[in-house]
Amino acid sequence: MKRFLSILAICVLVFSHHAFAAGTQDTPEARAHAFYTWYLKAGANLSYPLLKEGIFDFVSKDTVTRLRDDYRHNRLPEDVDYFLKVQDEDDQDWLSHIATHPIVMLGDVAVLPITFGSKSQTNVIVFMRKTAGIWKITKVDSTLDYR
Repeated sequence: MKRFLSILAICVLVFSHHAFAAGTQDTPEARAHAFYTWYLKAGANLSYPLLKEGIFDFVSKDTVTRLRDDYRHNRLPEDVDYFLKVQDEDDQDWLSHIATHPIVMLGDVAVLPITFGSKSQTNVIVFMRKTAGIWKITKVDSTLDYR
């Protein structure tokens, strides 16, 4: 009986831990932070994260498909990263300094401002929508003035 109760207690603890961990990742802020951590690490390895299959974990399929098509047909803005809205970034500084700001909900879309960096900061606005119960990026825009 003691053995059964011990096993039951372990199962409850493991399940509770996984449920808590999954719940903390089920916010737009947590998903965006996880995406940019993955994205900056992948970019630091001199690979193009847009072409990696792991991007589908964070970005909607339609968005990735369109971006890949634009990339293949040379329609992306020259030297400007779609997800960061800059030509060059400081991967190490930005990995350590990803700040999410309070979200604004517009219907089922989360609008999330994010600031990168501690020295020279860059801001983007990330649009996210739940797909199959998971927050995914649908669009990223710059906070720079129109030029």
